[in-house]
Amino acid sequence: MSDAASTGNTAFANASEEVKTLATKPSNTQLLELYALFKQGIFGDNTAERPGMFDIQGKAKWDAWTGKKGMSKEEAQAAYIALVESLKN
Repeated sequence: MSDAASTGNTAFANASEEVKTLATKPSNTQLLELYALFKQGIFGDNTAERPGMFDIQGKAKWDAWTGKKGMSKEEAQAAYIALVESLKN
């Protein structure tokens, strides 16, 4: 069972699979947004320590996820689904 499927939200689980088959690759900004919404939708607020100064990608992902602090899992899942739908068009 994928992390998304464990939420019980079928639309969220489907979107997490559909994102892997998009016709065009999302931009880096869109990828970070997808990552942040996905993590927030599954785990809620980020509680991990910020990666070190040499982990540029890790810091960008951490910052994106932390930027969703306070957003409910349900809101994040809905936003993730909407973003995947917009990227399909």
